[in-house]
Amino acid sequence: MSGRHGRRYAATAARVVAGLVLFWGGATQAAPPLEVYGRLPGVEQIVLSPAGTQYAFVAVMGESRKLGVASFDKELRYQIGVGDHKLRDLQWAGEDHVLATFSKTVDLPFLRERHHELDAVSVIQPQQRQIFSVFQKSASIAHTVRGHFGSALVDGRWQGFFGGITYTRSSSFSDYEYSHGYADLYRVDLVTGKPILEARGSYNHDGWALDADGSVVAHAMYVETSGRWRLYAGKARKTLLMERVAPLGEVNLVGLGRQPGTVLVMDKSGDADVLWEVSTADGRAVELLAEDAFDRLLFDPRSRLLIGARVPDPRGAVFFDPLAQARYEGTRKAFPGLQMELRSATSGLDRLLVRTDGGDDSGTFWLVDIASGKAGPVGYEYPGIGPADVAATRTYRYKAGDGLAIEAILTEPRGRPAKALPLVVLPHGGPIGVKDRIGFDWWAQAFASRGYVVMQPNYRGSSGYGRAFQQAGHGEWGGKMLSDIADGIRALAAEGAIDPRRVCIAGGSYGGYAALAGVTLQNGLYRCAVSVNGVSDVRAMLDEASRRHGYHSAVSRFLRSATGAATDSAVLREISPFRHAKRADAPILLIHGQDDTVVEASHSRRMADALRDADKPVELVMMPGEDHWLSRESTRKEMLQKSVEFVLRHNPPDPVTP
Repeated sequence: MSGRHGRRYAATAARVVAGLVLFWGGATQAAPPLEVYGRLPGVEQIVLSPAGTQYAFVAVMGESRKLGVASFDKELRYQIGVGDHKLRDLQWAGEDHVLATFSKTVDLPFLRERHHELDAVSVIQPQQRQIFSVFQKSASIAHTVRGHFGSALVDGRWQGFFGGITYTRSSSFSDYEYSHGYADLYRVDLVTGKPILEARGSYNHDGWALDADGSVVAHAMYVETSGRWRLYAGKARKTLLMERVAPLGEVNLVGLGRQPGTVLVMDKSGDADVLWEVSTADGRAVELLAEDAFDRLLFDPRSRLLIGARVPDPRGAVFFDPLAQARYEGTRKAFPGLQMELRSATSGLDRLLVRTDGGDDSGTFWLVDIASGKAGPVGYEYPGIGPADVAATRTYRYKAGDGLAIEAILTEPRGRPAKALPLVVLPHGGPIGVKDRIGFDWWAQAFASRGYVVMQPNYRGSSGYGRAFQQAGHGEWGGKMLSDIADGIRALAAEGAIDPRRVCIAGGSYGGYAALAGVTLQNGLYRCAVSVNGVSDVRAMLDEASRRHGYHSAVSRFLRSATGAATDSAVLREISPFRHAKRADAPILLIHGQDDTVVEASHSRRMADALRDADKPVELVMMPGEDHWLSRESTRKEMLQKSVEFVLRHNPPDPVTP
């Protein structure tokens, strides 16, 4: 295995020859071209098999993007091209089956909203070199998957458990037709593809929990109109285990507990976020991880029981088993100065697959073997961006106007003193319950490579700072969440780190909204704004949610609460940039994917029309075939090229001498 990141850390991590060699760029003298930052990662998905003897991955190999399976002794056992298909997840079922989840934007004219993002699961048997799609051979089940609920060895054969939409018989009894959108639970033979109905669903069904042998141990129901959530044992509704009122959909069945006969419920309906471990025998509930703010639960790959959680603090992760904790901490020590994230592991963490970034690392995947005490790199996320090209990131803390402590991530250009620098503000999407972290961010790094310092503020409403901080974002879409961003600019300017006259703002989704609001609802802050898939009309966004999910749905209620419409609908006009196009005080670039199913492309089109009517400078770029998440490489590179060039034009990194 070669590579500059690998050579630097292998001395500490103890190199082991493990896995497939992925491509690696040569030495770079100047900043890499923008397209290098905009490419899809060299490695996107990578996961260990339960026994840890092999791993599945999606990576760029040569000039093409492929899904592959490799062993620890460098043997490439299987590969298949995936092109620009949108792969969302990889999982193993035993050692012989890889389950790959893809999504696709489709047009369904018979539903209230034509565009929908649907999932499909491909079952791959590397040894037999066979592949099929779940439900593809069934005329009575829609050819899409509505949830994957695990896999199990049943009577000597591996079975996958998936949500499927069952068609009903047409009046002629010779065909099937679509009559509802809810899912039933099917057991699918992972060799033959044959589906067997396991449990009936309903409009109010909210998920199943299955144990390691494939038995349904619990299921949840949620009534949208009343916001009432219930947990039952098994498949039937005979034994009620837990009940909550959750008008914003804040309660979820999330998996199995620490031992058989228990399930996990994430409950955010009260004054604090609580993870309950609930007994399926009597409903007795025990709170877990009460002292830890966590952002992801970790499960054993064989039993699917809870083993720990990823936490957004220097520990990285916590485990219930002291031996697993010791193995994880020992692995962390092998990568000093880097952020390390556990991606997958075998039972007991005797083999781990981790990802590092930060420092001068643009993203590296490592296989760690505890028994031998060795580790080795197996792939690089951005192989064309070497250590000398990675801009440093650090945490920056400041106070909002009302005294609330705010944290931001700063990415600083290499070789430039932190004095009177031009600034690009890059607020995250979401906005509630999302957080930017220290590490390599391709969009921020691209701007930094051109001489800008980049600020990614975790304004109120962001996750990782406690329930009160997150709740403080509700009702502040166009209020304090925006002023939190402006206060960060003022703090950096007061320190002399940035030039407040040379600031632009760019962002996607809510970040795109913040960019538009920053030059319409706010004034005098920015020299330009870039909105990617951004909301321009908040009332239209709520109307779209009502059409898609229903006015009384948890999604619609959440959006009304988050925006402030739950208490005062008149606020929607005041916080919609579209309604204030005449106030725009800086050039605006609008970029939108035409297949966006989260924020409709009409938001950017209507904003562009309003700005033109007001004789304001605006550019509109529509991206055919692109979704809300910039999933395709060609359009992702186009977005990056357009956005960086726009900022360079309107806010040059070096001041122009008169």
